[in-house]
Amino acid sequence: MNTRLFVLVSSKQQLLTRVDSNFYKSISPMRKNTLTFALSIFLGISVSSSYAQSWEHTDADRKVAVEVDTLKKKGYTLIWINKDKEFSAETKQQLIDTYFINYPKLAKKFNKKTRKEVTFVIDPEYDGVAATAGGIVRYSPNWLKKNPHDIDVVTHEVMHIVQAYPNGSGPWWITEGIADYIRFKYGVANEAGNWRLPEFNEKQKYTDSYRITARFFNWIEHNKKKNFVKKLDLAMRNKTYSDSFWANETGKTIDELWAEYALNPAI
Repeated sequence: MNTRLFVLVSSKQQLLTRVDSNFYKSISPMRKNTLTFALSIFLGISVSSSYAQSWEHTDADRKVAVEVDTLKKKGYTLIWINKDKEFSAETKQQLIDTYFINYPKLAKKFNKKTRKEVTFVIDPEYDGVAATAGGIVRYSPNWLKKNPHDIDVVTHEVMHIVQAYPNGSGPWWITEGIADYIRFKYGVANEAGNWRLPEFNEKQKYTDSYRITARFFNWIEHNKKKNFVKKLDLAMRNKTYSDSFWANETGKTIDELWAEYALNPAI
């Protein structure tokens, strides 16, 4: 997905599936830092990283924060921790607004048991874009300064919280494909952020994840099975997903679906 690596740290198996030597050599330094950080926190291994901090706790963040706030609305809470004194007040409000618009909506539709309290950390030491672990989303202020309209990074990340997939739930590309599909469907500022699903080309694969997989899911929703993504999300969370899921829901295997999609990808 261009320069982005959104890491869902909810499954060791999913994360390890993503890491092979060829992939690691091919990615940008920013992605390497993000992936290294996720591995260090999630797998409990000792690695060197410029931001090797505790991911699932915010005690250290609070000690150096320039701003800590607790915001509540209609049963949902957002803990705001800002470590960047120059962070835009306008961007802050947009991130907060997007959380309160979309998180309750996604929780209601996909997972009513999801947590009711989420933490946002604006972290200058984090040089990715955004990443989620548990109920904590860490954002790069540098990215948001350069891309102030990329507000629906919130929508993608909070969907990861809603997903809450357990270990061994299924392939990582499904996780990220669903999150980008949700951004496409529920995003509040995709157009302003110059974010859209890509046109199909023959070099793509359904395992490419992110927007490429999201577009495939959207095609299935329009042409094969309404509410397909909701059922796929539930299967992942319940650990009932298997390769037979596609045929059970649509009458065709995933490879057959992709072949048909490739012949007529119009939505």
